[in-house]
Amino acid sequence: EVQLVESGGGLVEPGGSLRLSCAASGFTFSNHAMSWIRQAPGKGPEWVSGFSSIGGSTSYADSVKGRFTISRDNAKNTLYLQMNSLKSEDTAVYYCAKLLLSSIYGGMDYWGKGTLVTVSS
Repeated sequence: EVQLVESGGGLVEPGGSLRLSCAASGFTFSNHAMSWIRQAPGKGPEWVSGFSSIGGSTSYADSVKGRFTISRDNAKNTLYLQMNSLKSEDTAVYYCAKLLLSSIYGGMDYWGKGTLVTVSS
């Protein structure tokens, strides 16, 4: 059974940092691209970042480029999202997602339950 468990969310002041983690199990983590998606209150899901399983290529939404960094540890089956210079508009539930293939441009087939990030003073 595929499981994706996010952690690391919380309340942070504007300009602060958080590091999210996503522990994966039930599939061969190293064979699949992974992504982070977020959903702000009252809005639809927004793709944030992706990390391929081949070649180490990454991609970011323009809204987070230069502030967020995605990484993965295949030995620990864990995906990370380092978030710096946080803004109030980054407030959202953050989900990690497993992609069908090694490319970040494929479809997603599993999502975790999410972790809430609140950016507020």
